[in-house]
Amino acid sequence: MTITIGILGSGIMATGIVELLVSHDHAVIMRSRSQASGDDAMARIEANLARLVAKEKITETQAKQRRDAITFTTELSDLGQCKLVIESIIEHAATKHDLLSELSDFLSDDAIIASNTSTLPIIDLAVASKRPQRFIGMHFFNPAPLMATVEVVPAITTDEDVIDTVVALARSLGKDPVVVKDQAGFIVNALLFPYLNEAIKLHDNGVASKEAIDSAMKGGCGFPMGPFALLDLVGLDTSLAIMDALYAEHKHPQYAASPRLRRMVSAGLLGRKTGQGFYTYG
Repeated sequence: MTITIGILGSGIMATGIVELLVSHDHAVIMRSRSQASGDDAMARIEANLARLVAKEKITETQAKQRRDAITFTTELSDLGQCKLVIESIIEHAATKHDLLSELSDFLSDDAIIASNTSTLPIIDLAVASKRPQRFIGMHFFNPAPLMATVEVVPAITTDEDVIDTVVALARSLGKDPVVVKDQAGFIVNALLFPYLNEAIKLHDNGVASKEAIDSAMKGGCGFPMGPFALLDLVGLDTSLAIMDALYAEHKHPQYAASPRLRRMVSAGLLGRKTGQGFYTYG
């Protein structure tokens, strides 16, 4: 059964989720805080659809159907018809809390809100949403249309039928949902980001160049990309936010973010999205 799903956000992760949903015949209402950011998001989606057509992955007709399945808005009230809204905005707790609280006023009592947060406590977001029983984490990975895993993260307050609904949706999208305890970093990021952080420390200690470290992890471990290329892809600001969340919960030195990472974020060197991170992008 296909439904209309709301998406809060218009960044790379949000648009990836939109593309995934419309490829499985769902209608989407995408809400962005501004017309300009929404226009940019729609341009990215249309460019990706054009690439799929050029590669003969989909037809022109299918591309048009997917594009027509997306409605853009700047008004939260337009999400009121949705029985499920997926939040995928900036990874900043206070910003999410404020928006989720406002959104809840427009939704029916049985509607579900799922957050695509990568590491923030689900229970805190659930309480902020004013519907803790109808709230859950649904963490996609970038790029959402391609990555197989979705972490499904119930809060201690989440109703069982909400868990079942979100797991079923993930499976219907061709994903492999894994149900995870509400703990900072969940599974993937709790393991991944300490490794990325250690790679920065190795480089800072002069053990090897970033190119050598990336090459070693690709050739020696079979990873599709090395840690520095991955940090640039994820975004150094997002990476720092995840490390800080891990440290806030566990208070263990292994989760203390590298000073280099923190300084690069302060300098606005955030990776691919700014054209400069550990590597330079044209």
